[in-house]
Amino acid sequence: MRVDLDGGVALEVDVWDGVGAVPFLLVHGLASNRRTWEGVAARLHELGHPVATVDLRGHGGSDRPDDGYDFATMGADLVRVLDAVGFPTAVLAGQSTGGNIVVELAARATDRVAGVAGIDGGALELSRQWPDWDVCKVALAPPALAGTAAAAIEAHLRRAHPTWSDWGVEATMANFEHLPDGTIRPWLTLDRHLRILRALWEHHPSAVIPKLDGPVLLVMADTGDAWADQNHAIGAELAGAPNVRVEWFAPGDHDLHVQHPIELADLLDRSF
Repeated sequence: MRVDLDGGVALEVDVWDGVGAVPFLLVHGLASNRRTWEGVAARLHELGHPVATVDLRGHGGSDRPDDGYDFATMGADLVRVLDAVGFPTAVLAGQSTGGNIVVELAARATDRVAGVAGIDGGALELSRQWPDWDVCKVALAPPALAGTAAAAIEAHLRRAHPTWSDWGVEATMANFEHLPDGTIRPWLTLDRHLRILRALWEHHPSAVIPKLDGPVLLVMADTGDAWADQNHAIGAELAGAPNVRVEWFAPGDHDLHVQHPIELADLLDRSF
């Protein structure tokens, strides 16, 4: 379904109807897309939960306006999605940057959020590792993939993630527009990517999460690199807050929702 926002912008949303159990709104990360949540959504629906997934503005099948790539606007977009799918309140689960977006929304719209789950995200504080924005921008700028053969991208994904299912690879390939000549280009433009990255760099969830009224689940992937080391430190810091629970997948990919959709969905079901 299409969810209309202000200014003629619309977001692409998938819905799994259900009654009784707490609803979930599942939010993808930077430069990703809603389809990466399909495995988790199907399992949550099997367990009785109403579920919705969304392409954030600039991503996937959603419209690509020139503005609105800040956390406040993208969070307000998610409230409009909750209204459109009929979820008065919901658990918001976000992967990577999507986790930080839903943490910020939980602080701004407490009446709409029954709980928050950050999936290798939510507690990301890029400024701890890169205090200077220009250094962070260089370190985390996306590779120039436009014009690359889709087959080459798919082959790389399969080599890098040998445990992923065919569905997981296919869903991740939906991060890109597929052109008639067999090449791809990211749906999210470089300028918009960097604006969201700047918003993430400016976000300080360690100051936000302990103040949230509802439960917070941080699901962290032990990827075995510097990213995991930073998450270990933040997880240990936030685990002392009364509303926070920290769970680890070890080893785990950053895209835990693609790697372990059933296990992650079962954890979300038990936790909320």
